[in-house]
Amino acid sequence: MDCCWAPFLCLCLLASQSRMAEASQETLNWMEKMEVAARGRSSMSSAELIHGLELKLLNASFWGHNLTLQTRNIQALAFKLNCNFAGLSLSSAALEKVPQAHPQHAMQFPAELTRNACRTRSGDLRLICIYFSSTRFFQKDINSSLLNNYVLGAQLSHGHVSNLSEPVNISFWHNQSLEGYTVTCVFWKERASEHHWGAWSPEGCRTERPSTSQVLCRCDHLTYFAVLMQLSQAPVPAGLLEPLTYISLVGCSISIVASLLTVLLHLQARKQSDSVTRIHMNLHASVLLLNIAFLLSPVLATPTVPGAACVVLAATLHYALLSCLTWMAIEGFNLYLLLGRVYNIYIRRYVLKLCAVGWGLPAFLVLLLLAVKSSVYGPCSIRLSDSQGNSTGFKPMSICWVQNSWVHSVLVMGYGGLTSLFNLVVLAWALRVLNKLRAQEKTPGARACRDTVTVLGLTVLLGTTWALAFFSFSVFLLPQLFLFTILNSLYGFFLFLWFCSQRCRSEAEAEAEMEAFTSSQMVQ
Repeated sequence: MDCCWAPFLCLCLLASQSRMAEASQETLNWMEKMEVAARGRSSMSSAELIHGLELKLLNASFWGHNLTLQTRNIQALAFKLNCNFAGLSLSSAALEKVPQAHPQHAMQFPAELTRNACRTRSGDLRLICIYFSSTRFFQKDINSSLLNNYVLGAQLSHGHVSNLSEPVNISFWHNQSLEGYTVTCVFWKERASEHHWGAWSPEGCRTERPSTSQVLCRCDHLTYFAVLMQLSQAPVPAGLLEPLTYISLVGCSISIVASLLTVLLHLQARKQSDSVTRIHMNLHASVLLLNIAFLLSPVLATPTVPGAACVVLAATLHYALLSCLTWMAIEGFNLYLLLGRVYNIYIRRYVLKLCAVGWGLPAFLVLLLLAVKSSVYGPCSIRLSDSQGNSTGFKPMSICWVQNSWVHSVLVMGYGGLTSLFNLVVLAWALRVLNKLRAQEKTPGARACRDTVTVLGLTVLLGTTWALAFFSFSVFLLPQLFLFTILNSLYGFFLFLWFCSQRCRSEAEAEAEMEAFTSSQMVQ
């Protein structure tokens, strides 16, 4: 009897091995198909390809307790688990097929992982892990890059794993130090974007940095994980957020009132205004718009507000900032013309042409960005750090602002840097000219000294304080945050004081001329 069954048993074993080999080969073929798709030669979407691979791994048959498959940019693992699961640690250093020259990664799963699934069913469970070394399937217009281009995913059969009391630990290493970079642990949230099949989100993940070359993500669920990395300004210390927010709120509110009062005073006496005063008023108007948009920005960046409203406000805030910077440059240009032509200048429709530049150029740039890609605007998170300098990653403050790093570098920092540099050059040149004029006067003092004070006050207010934005690093970060916030939130108020001083001086000069004229008439 045993001799009769032996051939059949061998045939069954061979057939079973053949089916398992076919299942493994089918999964491997699907991974190769994904590699081809990563090069842009597939009609299937990223979601279909990834979900297809997950399904094949969950249903694959294999001998032993685990299965490992590998292509150039994708590695897939499957594990057989039971309800006596005591935890699992995986490390790329222990995987034979991973080149050791590549940056390492690791995942650690707690014993709690199978608890909920075992309450509803008994028997074997399947844990699958999929590692990507390419971001092709997770493309999105984000303001960061992925550390090592690694995306590490995990999924458990028969149930969605979330709200774990003991987190899943995902470690990423880099071949070089990550000092100077802002890193944030994120997971891929499906259906969270209108333009792609998902978006990166930091919810439920905590970011830690055990060493300068390691990032540890502690997350309470299973999905696809990555580390967003950005070379940028240092994150704002979490303890400073409240005082900085309070200073901004008070300062911007004072500036709004001061700018409104200045514009009203100008409208009351606009018949006596000249081109210089009109340029000042346009600068006041841009500062007023900037402060109002800035105060509204955090309000419309909340999830309850429609995304289109935040995009509109972000574009308005960017436009107001560009207008403000442009009118600063116009102030410097006007000062150059006044001194270069020895207080005698006439250009036909001068103020109208300046308005076309001051208001039209920023409008053109913002509308061009909206037409090319409106996603450059939207909710932008302000990264916060704890006392150890780690990114908190939970609920960073958000404002409606520029999301694209290239646009921010060119049309915010670059634009502002050129404006500040131009005004500083004009200041140096103006001081040199006034010094020569004062030396030529037989009775130096009154007029030349007043002009020197005028140039210094006007140029400092119109450029110097904004240059503080370029000192947000290292030991300069803390003083820069407070100085920049205080000086620039009160910028409208400082302009109001300047307007009042100029008006008082004009009235005093007019009274002096009137008294001189009256005295001459009486003598005659």
